[in-house]
Amino acid sequence: MLASAAQYNLTGLLDGRTVRVSGIGSVFTEPSRQGLGHARQLVETLLSDAAREGAEIGLLFPQTGIDDDLGGVFETIHFTDLTLSVVQSPRYGAPMTMVRGGEERDLDAIVAMGRVRAQPFRFHLDRDVDFIQYAITTKRLLAGLGSANARQLHFFIAEEGTTAAAYVILSVVGDSWTLEECGDRDLSGARVGALLQALIAREPMERRPTIHAWLPPRFLPPQITIASTAPATETILARMLGSHAMVPPLSGEDVLFWRNDLI
Repeated sequence: MLASAAQYNLTGLLDGRTVRVSGIGSVFTEPSRQGLGHARQLVETLLSDAAREGAEIGLLFPQTGIDDDLGGVFETIHFTDLTLSVVQSPRYGAPMTMVRGGEERDLDAIVAMGRVRAQPFRFHLDRDVDFIQYAITTKRLLAGLGSANARQLHFFIAEEGTTAAAYVILSVVGDSWTLEECGDRDLSGARVGALLQALIAREPMERRPTIHAWLPPRFLPPQITIASTAPATETILARMLGSHAMVPPLSGEDVLFWRNDLI
């Protein structure tokens, strides 16, 4: 084996138009063969085949350890890592929020929340039920098949009646939480903030967690402040396929990606 990759047939929206997207992730080069261009050749072949089959955009989700200069013909989309601070309730307890574990029946409501949130952005993936279920399942497998108690995945819902009104998906390693994605019918995100307050209040004697996240531009729940920012180590590479052209090029402000979108 010289190189390998995983290819995903996805759907996205670019400037209000539905487009077919070829996503490539898990790119790997045999260590003894690195630097010889095998990964680049594989990626170019996959994207050429995808373009012939009607894909208009190629997305490359880079992995560490790739040294074949795959980014030369891609536009790099940069993101910002946020460290979040959750304001403690003045009553020193959990807010009055109906919280339960997320279930498969909640996915339709999650899809609807996501589509409303994504409308202002030039480009985003069409995150349907299958996509979200796949993202959650891969994170659950990562937690379940790893070392015992090393990682957990938390999927919680705030509901109104029996319908999901907001949700959070968190990866937990020790006292570090990573907000993989979230959503709220309220565009302010107030229920997301209340969910995080409730989850922290479950263990009042424990050290408050450090919470890392990517958040969409102009989205910050009122119970949350940004403690620090740093350029994200992960980037996504984008490229128009065939004769299509992306004008103007995409920037981080133009796209909506959650950490769960890094397939």
